[in-house]
Amino acid sequence: MRTPLTTWRARTRTALVAAALTMTATLAAPLAHAEGAAPPVLSDGFGLTQVAGGTEVHSDDDFTITVTTPQVAGPHRIRIFLPSGYRTDPGKRWPVAYFLHGGPGNPDDAAAAPALRSDSMITVVPDGGRKGWYADWLMQNTAEGAANWETFHLKQVVPFIDANLRTIADKDHRAVVGLSMGGFGALHYGEARPDLFGHVASLSGGIDFGMAEVRAAVLATELNVTGAWCAVSTSTPSGTGQCTGYGPTVDSDAIFGSPIRS
Repeated sequence: MRTPLTTWRARTRTALVAAALTMTATLAAPLAHAEGAAPPVLSDGFGLTQVAGGTEVHSDDDFTITVTTPQVAGPHRIRIFLPSGYRTDPGKRWPVAYFLHGGPGNPDDAAAAPALRSDSMITVVPDGGRKGWYADWLMQNTAEGAANWETFHLKQVVPFIDANLRTIADKDHRAVVGLSMGGFGALHYGEARPDLFGHVASLSGGIDFGMAEVRAAVLATELNVTGAWCAVSTSTPSGTGQCTGYGPTVDSDAIFGSPIRS
C-alpha cells in the first residue's frame, strides 16, 4: 500500500515527465550557440542593484546576475536563458517565460529541465528563496529579514527584464510556470496580476491551503523540518541524498499567518 509520501512523489515524477514531454514538443528546439558572445549589459533599476562581479556566464546564451534589493534581505540570483537568435536578429523581440523553482531550490534548478528553454522565448528564473513561498511575508522581523518576495518578482524583476532585454512586454507574450512551491507561486501571481501574465502553469503545485497537508508543508519550511517535503525537493545535491534545508527557523505564523484553521 502506498503511503501519502510515495503517492506524492510518484505524482510529482509523473507530472514533471508529462510537462517536459508537452513543453518539449511544443516549445523546445535544439539550442544553437553563438560562439564567444558575452551576456548583455544590464542596467540597474526598479529597486534592483547588480552586485559587482556577481555575473556568472554558463554558456553563450545562459547567464546569471546577482542583485540586491531592500525588499528581500541578502543578494539574490536571477538566471536568464536567451534564444540563440537573440544576438543574430537584433531587431526582434521575444516572449518571456518566468520559471519559479520549488523549495528549497534555487535558480539553477531550471538548468536540469531543457524543456523550460527554447529558441522561441527568453526564460527568466528568479531566486524565490528556500522558503519564500512567493509571498510578501506577514512578519518582516524574523531571522530571514525582509521577505517581500512577491514585490521583488512582480514590481522589480519583471519591469527590470523588460527594460533591459528585447521582450514583448505584454501579458499575451509573458508566462509564469512553477514547480511545487513555485507551482503555488505561479497560480498566485497569475491571479494577483492578470495584467502581467497571460499564460500560467503549475507543476505539482502546493496550491490548496484548505488541505492540512499543504499547510503542514508550509509549516515544515518555516521550522526547517526536513523529511517529507525535502523528499520531493528540487535541490538534493547529487549523490548525497540530503536536502539542503530551509534556512533559519522562523515563527510558524511568519509567512501567511497561523497554519491552524477552525
